[in-house]
Amino acid sequence: MRPYRQIGSVTLLLAACGVAQAGTVTVYSALESDEIAVYVDAAKKALPDIDLRVLRLSSGDLAARLLAESAQPRNDAIWGMAATDMLDPRIAALLAPIRGTNIDRMPPTFRDGDGRWFAPTGFLAALCVNREALAERGLPMPRSWHDLASPRYRGQVAMPDPASSGTGYMLVSSLSDAGRDAAGMGLVLDIARNVGQVTLSGSAPCKLARIGEFPIGISFAFSAMQSIRQGYPVTMVIPEGVRGYELEASALMKGSRHEQDARRFLDWTASPEAASLYRGYKEIVAAPGSAPSDEQQRQGLPADLVATLPARDFATAARERAALIARYKRLTR
Repeated sequence: MRPYRQIGSVTLLLAACGVAQAGTVTVYSALESDEIAVYVDAAKKALPDIDLRVLRLSSGDLAARLLAESAQPRNDAIWGMAATDMLDPRIAALLAPIRGTNIDRMPPTFRDGDGRWFAPTGFLAALCVNREALAERGLPMPRSWHDLASPRYRGQVAMPDPASSGTGYMLVSSLSDAGRDAAGMGLVLDIARNVGQVTLSGSAPCKLARIGEFPIGISFAFSAMQSIRQGYPVTMVIPEGVRGYELEASALMKGSRHEQDARRFLDWTASPEAASLYRGYKEIVAAPGSAPSDEQQRQGLPADLVATLPARDFATAARERAALIARYKRLTR
């Protein structure tokens, strides 16, 4: 596999994270930069008395930062972090219970039973397939994870690193049942043998595919739909077989210096207003009654997507994360 290559900017600092003043809420987020800007603009209009400062990091970097600052956290809240990262016991120990009018209305499957986190959104594994690049190489359209494991795709796939990307770990963990399914783990390794480039973020493989550097990028559904909307010759494929997905969890930090304002902001992120904005970027939206848009359904998302999601043991996926990534790295050398 080729070495890492960073695609575009992986960090977005909407305001300097210096010494927080009264009314300031400092948030760490793993959401994508372009969507953060839209959400923050709406949040500031809804909560004009709060000075909202957001630092954008990839999932792996966000987890590392939280652990590095664990003795003296510098943020008030976490917004949109992969649930399997947030459930790391070392990170979960940094969280305070959070409730709110909007949070309490969310479906139970999108909330922690002890109130430590809630997940207004999630993302679904998908392939970004460049039709022109595929035709140039004389390759068929992959339709399933097993198709993608075929040797005919050797070197033709870009995939995110499970150590740095929530999307990457979601794929490895979902297909292998957190490493417990031998056949699933074998499938993961067969796919890995076809990977020509590993990326740091989950959106980067789709960006590589849409410019034709690789015909196939393992990414998430919104990244594929965004590429289609922008006019690239991309087809989104939701692979047959295991439906891989991840929840994007949010939480309040223990000892937040601006706890009440942080609670207000977090409850806003679970509001109907926020949900209407999420629908422009997200495949999975937890708000009751929310369904994929007409455009999303035309591109292949089922109308009853949330209802069709298989149960995931996020706690086990979190507990086994380090061991599974180490095993994956060892077996793919």
